[in-house]
Order: sequence, then structure tokens, then C-alpha cells
Amino acid sequence: MSRFLLRRVAFYLFTAWIAISLNFLLPRLMPGDPAEALISSMSQRQPLLPEQAEAIRAMFGGTQRPLLEQYFTYLNNLFHLDLGVSTSFYPQPVSEVVGDAIWWTIVLVGTTTVLGFLLGTGLGILIGGKPGGRLDSVLTPVSTFLGALPYFWVALLTVMIFGLNLEWLPVSGGWNPDVPIGLTLEFVASAAEFAILPATTILLSSFSGWMFGMRNMMITTAAEDYVLLGTAKGLKPRAVLMNYQARNAILPSVAGFATAIGGVVGGSLLAEIVFAYPGVGTLMFKAIGQLDYPLMQALFLVISLSVLGANFIADSVYGLLDPRTREVR
Repeated sequence: MSRFLLRRVAFYLFTAWIAISLNFLLPRLMPGDPAEALISSMSQRQPLLPEQAEAIRAMFGGTQRPLLEQYFTYLNNLFHLDLGVSTSFYPQPVSEVVGDAIWWTIVLVGTTTVLGFLLGTGLGILIGGKPGGRLDSVLTPVSTFLGALPYFWVALLTVMIFGLNLEWLPVSGGWNPDVPIGLTLEFVASAAEFAILPATTILLSSFSGWMFGMRNMMITTAAEDYVLLGTAKGLKPRAVLMNYQARNAILPSVAGFATAIGGVVGGSLLAEIVFAYPGVGTLMFKAIGQLDYPLMQALFLVISLSVLGANFIADSVYGLLDPRTREVR
């Protein structure tokens, strides 16, 4: 197991270096110059002196320097946890901008990911235990229909029905601007109210995948020898279903859940944009639109490393549960 983990650590460290390098290159391959974009934006409010414009180019542009020199400067700053200053939120540091947005995404997308996994897996166990039954005949077509709906269309539909027509819920933002931000009951209640529509959209679009995966695995394991042995021993059907069939069928879902948790930090781009939710997805959209290199790099890096970390955990757990995955071929 130790050799397996060392190989996994080496592989993921190499992959992390590739992700960091791509994180540096991709924004610079995009057309445009973030320094000139910031100078143009600031000049609309107040004319800049030539010295000020040159200082901004030196701070944010740097594109005149050799690419290799920029790369090593980027690695040095990253090693010292210096993510730079955002051009679109100037002069706020990138770490503060990302820190303000990431908790909104973790709460919204993290909660809906866990709920979607629990709901979908639980329903998959129930309908997979009795395929072709009444519950299967009802839930499978309904979830197929919901899963086939375009994600953005579901979001727009909930906005139109519950926000505009019925006026039950707010349709944009993360909280009521009249409520001061803080760990107070009023602010938490306001944030929960604004999160209902985006959370419902994400949940409706995600739980069917978990349900189908678990249902199909339950049907596959129903004919396995260990399930037949449990039935032959005279165990109760519920005990066979949960302790023999579902216990083995859930392994692929656990690996998928670990990967999904890693993707939580990336947010749900379409849902956050449709609802103007102040999360990482909306922040990424703004950073790309305004050519904010430091912010783009920080967001790409956080998302990439979180996904890699989740995959490493999933690989390690699989190595513990199934010794066959540790074999070297």
C-alpha cells in the first residue's frame, strides 16, 4: 500500500505541475492585454499621467518581458502565496476577491452536491432493489425527463415561474443588500432565501445521474454470488439489500462523489450566472470578460488543485477497499 501511495503522490505532483504551467500559459494565449484594459477603464474616470500608466503596465502587463522570465516570476510568487492584485477589482488583492466568493460557492454547490448524492443514491437503492416495480416505473421516466432538460433552461424556467410570475422568491443576488453581512440570523435567513432557486436548479439537474448509476449497479450486483449466498443463508431481504447488494454497488458512486466534491470549488457556472449569485462561477465569468490575468490564474489554480486533491483521495480510498487496484502491470 505504501508503494502504491508513493506512486500516486508522484503522479499527482507531476499533474499539479502541468496544471500550474497551463494555468500560467492559457490566459497569456488569449487576445488582449489586461494592463491596457485597466488603463482604459481608469482613464474613463480620471486621466492618468504617463508615469501612472507605465506603472500599471509594469504591475499587470509584463507581456513585454520574455515568457520564461514571466513563468519563473509566476512560480516564485506562487511559492510565496502571492496571487497578485486583481485588475477588475483594483486595488483589492486576488486572495481577498477569491476568498469572498469561494464560501458562497462551497455552501451552495457543496450542499446541493451532498443532497443530490444522498437523494439519488437512496432512490437508486430503492428502485434497483426491485427493478420494474411501481417505484421504478414512476421515478425512472420522471428523472430521465428532468436529466434531459437543458441546465440553463431549468434555471430560466424557475426564475420565470417562482420569481417573476408568482414572486415567491428573489431571482438574483446572494442576499438582501439592506441586511448587513455577518453571522446573524437575519443574514443567514436572507442568504438561504436567495439560494433556494439556484439550489433547486442544481439539485433537479444532478440527482438523476446518481440515481441511474446506483440503480444500474444494484441490478448488476443482484446476480453476484455473495448476494445469492446471503439469500441462501436465510437473511432478511432488507439485510441482503443493504449489507450485501448496496454495500458493493455503491463503490463507483463513492468514487464519483469524491470527484464531484473536488469540483465544488469550481462552482456551477451557468446557475451562478443566471441568478447573478456571488460565487466562483460568476467571478470566473467576470475575470475572463475583463482579462484579469491574476484573478483567472488564481481561480484556475484553486479549481485544478481541488479536483486533483479529490481524485487523489478517491484513488487512495479505492486502493484501500480493493487491493486489485494496487497491482502494477
